[in-house]
Amino acid sequence: MSQSLIVRRDLDFMLHDWLKMETLFDAPAFAAHSRESIDAVLDLSEALAADLFVTHYKAADANEPRIENGQVMTFPAIKTALDQYAELGLFAAGFSEDLGGLGLPYLACSASFAFFAAANIATAAYPMLTTANARLIATFASPAQVETFALPQIEGRWFGTMCLSEPQAGSNLADVRTKAIIDGEDGLGPRYRLSGNKMWISGGDQDISENIVHLVLAKIPSDDGSLPEGTHGLSLFIVPKILPDGGRNDISVAGLNHKMGYRGTANCLLNFGENEGAIGWRVGEPGRGLQQMFLMMNEARIGVGLGAAALGYRGYRLALTYARERLQGQRPGRPGSVAIIEHPDVRHMLLTQKAYAEGALALCLYCAKLVDQHDDPDAAALLGLLTPIAKTWPSEYGLAANDTAIQIHGGYGYTRDFDVEQLYRDNRLNPIHEGTTGIQGLDLLGRKILRSDGAGLAVLEQRLKATCHLARDAADLAEAAEALADAWIHVARTIDVIQALPEETRLNNATAFLRGFGHVVTAWLWLDQAQAATVAEPSPFHTAKITACRFFFEFELPKIDHWLTTATSTSGIGNTAIDDDSF
Repeated sequence: MSQSLIVRRDLDFMLHDWLKMETLFDAPAFAAHSRESIDAVLDLSEALAADLFVTHYKAADANEPRIENGQVMTFPAIKTALDQYAELGLFAAGFSEDLGGLGLPYLACSASFAFFAAANIATAAYPMLTTANARLIATFASPAQVETFALPQIEGRWFGTMCLSEPQAGSNLADVRTKAIIDGEDGLGPRYRLSGNKMWISGGDQDISENIVHLVLAKIPSDDGSLPEGTHGLSLFIVPKILPDGGRNDISVAGLNHKMGYRGTANCLLNFGENEGAIGWRVGEPGRGLQQMFLMMNEARIGVGLGAAALGYRGYRLALTYARERLQGQRPGRPGSVAIIEHPDVRHMLLTQKAYAEGALALCLYCAKLVDQHDDPDAAALLGLLTPIAKTWPSEYGLAANDTAIQIHGGYGYTRDFDVEQLYRDNRLNPIHEGTTGIQGLDLLGRKILRSDGAGLAVLEQRLKATCHLARDAADLAEAAEALADAWIHVARTIDVIQALPEETRLNNATAFLRGFGHVVTAWLWLDQAQAATVAEPSPFHTAKITACRFFFEFELPKIDHWLTTATSTSGIGNTAIDDDSF
């Protein structure tokens, strides 16, 4: 079963042959680890994902969360799996020893998480949010808040959420109307009473953990009672379901969102303060909530991308197995039916899946290593630039890989008897949550390129050109190296043209730019992997990596010409040329 999750040889190649994870062990924070200790964690993760996560994948989808007497009830096997996840220390894996953690690099934690995301993304969503919640508290909160609210999450006894969106606000956090009124101070810091509604809260209520720690963005009213406008007025509050004294906080579940996929993750509309106000403690200074929340949001963006990559990867492996086993059709000169993998169109679809799924996984793991190198200014700048790509490219193309998996399965793929239809439904959420594709495009082009100092772009250009330089010496990759160099020139010229446009039109085609830029980044990482494969001992595995790279360059990279040309369009046809009433 684990072969349809993540093939260990792929992970080993990416972690060790390509990303050279062992170089991280030179840092004091990771000095206690070795390849052997990381391999042990991956062995454990692979086994647990196969034994307790994938085994309830379909059952949890069929038995969605429900509300009984105000309490959300989940499929029992989810708790069994996550209790074992906690027992094995996987909630704590990425935290320092002084917080009760194992001190693993984020790269290793990401590789571990990929098994669980591939096995059961809905169950895996609970620990993803919980560890990000605990990390934010450990980074910004007071020692008393860390001890009270972060440590139980690191142990896996309590779970965490992020409460940003509201029914009327959606992704526009400037429109948040949840308010927090000061209610004194205690040993946990400034205490407030919160009232408001939060929508789309994954894990907002459940019967799995002992408690739930909500991180809530809210506004503190001015002296005249009005709420500050914009995002600068947002503050961050820790609002637990169960208060430290054991009492129930003033939080209620107003309803559950009935989703197309991810059905095992309870997704809630929460009402805070229907009675006397939900008690919460402010984290840090007032008005710093969004800046603090970006730590969790960025970790979640990479986590969403990784989950999307894992789902796309599993769909690819299932399609590959099916194509090898399914007999249908004939080939010239071959008597009888042949396995459908022998048909050229099927082989093309499988190579497309491989290029998407393994490319997406490589992108997320590359960014995970940058997280571990955050003390390096170059790594930090590059991570900031690539984060919207790491969220979006795997979400879009992991989903495309799942779509192709259904096509390869034919009519069977469209039935619930095969996992590929559920993988598609689950993955369809990923281009939406933690910021839609359009929002990521605005972030990339607007904040990370047009309004930045250019440090991230400079690092990317340097590394991309270094890869091209090495690849030119490999006969199988020289042509790809030249194509990538040309693609980067196209990107640079596109940015120059966009910068010269009137300010009010520069972001009109940001999504097209995101798509073109994302394809260039993925092409670079494929070429970098292929170059690593050329210096390894020759094997069919390494040959397949090189072939997949060449396939991406021949069939995918040419698409950037359309996207980058579109990104500079000033016609307005794509956005403003039609009157609203004429659609």
